[in-house]
Formats: sequence, structure tokens, C-alpha cells
Amino acid sequence: MAERYESVELVGDRTVRYVASAVLLASLTAVLAYVSIPVPGIAVPFSLQPFGVFFAGLLLGPVWGGFGLALYLAVGLAGAPVFSNGNAGLGYVLGPTGGFLVGFLLAAVLVGAVVHRRVEPRDLRRVSVVTLAVALGVGVAAIYAVGVPWFAWAQGIPLEAAATAMAPFLPPDVLKAALTVGAVASGNEALRRAT
Repeated sequence: MAERYESVELVGDRTVRYVASAVLLASLTAVLAYVSIPVPGIAVPFSLQPFGVFFAGLLLGPVWGGFGLALYLAVGLAGAPVFSNGNAGLGYVLGPTGGFLVGFLLAAVLVGAVVHRRVEPRDLRRVSVVTLAVALGVGVAAIYAVGVPWFAWAQGIPLEAAATAMAPFLPPDVLKAALTVGAVASGNEALRRAT
């Protein structure tokens, strides 16, 4: 004789969607880490990882965007080759680039907080281009605020020397932020026209 049981929803659909999106954005960040160009004389490579960071905060908000980047860092710390040029592990994070990786997590949270202004993500179509630009500016600043002092500490050089060494990376990172704003604004405009 078969018994009937009622199903119980342990995890809501919305939570499952956010977790899946966070995993997807962590994976995107890992893939973008492989688009990495070593810079002669500097222990920090040029990479496309910030795109994943920016989109995590923009699309998922502070909590789930931060979760996605925390997952990315945890997987890399566990030994999966997800950091730039296929690097991984605690030793890599404690090296010159570790502060930028930690800055990625902070940036995703701050970008999400500025754009969404609450825990739950809101519709990006209701976010102005100015707010997007400010949020990504805050994100870039957060990455450098953690990354540059960490780089100075890891290299054993003065903070001023570290800032000078990292200065060439700032214009490309600002360009990445601008391209992200443009992509989101274009997508928003296309969605407005479609509805």
C-alpha cells in the first residue's frame, strides 16, 4: 500500500535562482581570469576579472553578488585554478595580487549596495546611468583601496611606490567600468523598447 506524502519546500525558488546566478557569475569571473596579460616588472597581471565583479554586484545586489565573489574566492583558495593565469591557493592570495582579489569581494558588495540600496536586487531598468556609473566608480575605488596597500605589503615597498606601480592599471579599469555601464544601459533601453 502506497502512502501519500505532502511535499515541503525547503528552499524557495527565488533563493535557488539567486544561488544559481551567483554560481554563474563566480564561474564567469573565473573564466575572465584566464584573459590575463602579465605586465613586465609588476607582479599583478592585467585581466578581465572586474567585469565579473561588476556584473555580480549589478545583477545580484550586495548579498548575492557578494556571495558569488565569496564563492569564487573560496574555490580558488581550495585549489581550483580560477585566479589569473590559472593560479590558485592560499599562497597566491597572500601574494601581491591577493588584495585585489579581496577587493573584488568588497567591490561586488558595494556596487550592489549603491545600485539596489537594499538586500533584494531591484529591476535595473529603474536605475539611472548616473547611479550605475557612481556604483562602478565606488567598486573600482574599493578594489584599489584594498589592493594597493596589500601589494605594497606583499612586495615590501612603500605605499607611494605601490600606487605608482598600479597607476597604469587604473585607466583600463575605469574603461571596464564604463563599458559595463554602457552594456547595462543599452540592455535596459532594448528592454524598454521591447515592452
